[in-house]
Amino acid sequence: MGAPAIRTQGLTLAYRHGRGIEDVDLEVPTGEVFGFLGPNGAGKTTTIRVLLDLLRPTSGSASVLGLDSRNDSLQIRERTGYLPGDLSLPPSLTGTQVLDWLASLRPNTPPIRRDELVQRFAVQLDRPMKQLSKGNRQKIGLVQAFQHAPELVILDEPTSGLDPLVQDEFHRMVREHVRDGGTVFLSSHSLDEVQHTADRVGIIREGRLVMVETVDDLRGRGLRRVTLTVAPGAGDSVEPQLRALAGIDGVDRRGDVFEFAVVGDYAVVLAGLGKLPVIDMLSRAADLDEVFLAMYRGSAK
Repeated sequence: MGAPAIRTQGLTLAYRHGRGIEDVDLEVPTGEVFGFLGPNGAGKTTTIRVLLDLLRPTSGSASVLGLDSRNDSLQIRERTGYLPGDLSLPPSLTGTQVLDWLASLRPNTPPIRRDELVQRFAVQLDRPMKQLSKGNRQKIGLVQAFQHAPELVILDEPTSGLDPLVQDEFHRMVREHVRDGGTVFLSSHSLDEVQHTADRVGIIREGRLVMVETVDDLRGRGLRRVTLTVAPGAGDSVEPQLRALAGIDGVDRRGDVFEFAVVGDYAVVLAGLGKLPVIDMLSRAADLDEVFLAMYRGSAK
């Protein structure tokens, strides 16, 4: 087995003012879509910029495609596609001029997929950037990231500004890229996007990587959503009892109907609920966004 597409060890960048990243140990194998999750300010973009040698770490190391992120950064960029979260394109250039200009920065890797991708995303090439909507500029950003068929694509908030149909096409393209042997590192706070695209997910919180799991394992960490209906008029007496039960979180009430998350032992919670005047209960596995938000509240175990 070859070197992983991305590997970091103790990767740390300390900003003088504000949070950076601290002791990030991460390994992304070749041929995977890796989702990098966290809210704004958690350290996602900082990590990406260190991987691409746009920022220098305070300590630790990073390798990309088996190459050192600092000493071999030019080779890495030839073999990597990158879409920044703060995409900024020259306002007076047309789409064709932008793609030509960006392709010229990689003279050894011709844009062999450009025509296919332009057609696939219905990209407007004849208008200057200043006349395009955010979504149309973002499509040009996607084309430039994939146009030279890179081994690794690093995407920071890639679907920002895209309409749902274009997002679906993007998700298909990502899966095709991995099917053909590539790797995708997808940073996002769009939980739904990662849930439907990634093989594994890393969650970064306050600069630290706190969890790396498959999407299915993350969703199955025991967190469930429950809708509970109690006997008519019993809501007032049930509410304090329900809030006092260990293993539940985020109780919301609408009359005699309660919604909450089960974050502890489900059997223990059921035993506690059995003592209440329950007339109906609906339980379902939480979506990834609910797992994520519960963890950020400090309640997921």
